Amino acid sequence: MTDEGDEAFKLEGRGLTNLDLIDARGRRKYLNAAERRAFIAASRKREHEVFMLCWLLHDTGCRLSEALALTPERIDHAGQMIIFESLKKRRRGIYRAVPCSPKLIKALCGMATNNDMPIWPWHRMTAYRRIKEIMDEIGVRGPHASSRGLRHGFGVAAVESGVPLNLIQRWLGHARMETTAIYADAVGEEEIKIASRLWTRFTE
Repeated sequence: MTDEGDEAFKLEGRGLTNLDLIDARGRRKYLNAAERRAFIAASRKREHEVFMLCWLLHDTGCRLSEALALTPERIDHAGQMIIFESLKKRRRGIYRAVPCSPKLIKALCGMATNNDMPIWPWHRMTAYRRIKEIMDEIGVRGPHASSRGLRHGFGVAAVESGVPLNLIQRWLGHARMETTAIYADAVGEEEIKIASRLWTRFTE
């Protein structure tokens, strides 16, 4: 059995799967709302190229590899969309459009130098280190201290904001709705508010 298969077997034995938002040790794999705010605030103090990458990841939920493959010609200024190639698919040439704020679109266009070349000429490990540095700065450690944690955090935030699952599925490029549905199981602010009605209250 491969390492990946062995890990999947261990997770299933504990009632978990790789699609869960909690790992086999009970640790959260997504950034919560406060951590997402802290991340984007800290990234603003970094070099412009680093901040722009963090902004893109934060606002679109795209994979790090998809962000690094983005070229200016895939930024639809008029439609306020960014076109990502879904790189986890079994074949190339599968794209998805993700709506973005006009400010992000304008800022990305301002970085463009060559229309058909990636905006960030970085190796994946370079981008990973830049993100990890910011996570360390804001005190986020564990399995959610990564671009994947940002992606999961986007999915959870979208559910909490009332975005329909079919739209989240499209924006994140999931092949199956079952994958997207995991974000509806996250314990967010709204669920905590509801649960708090059952908690014991003590008078001062």
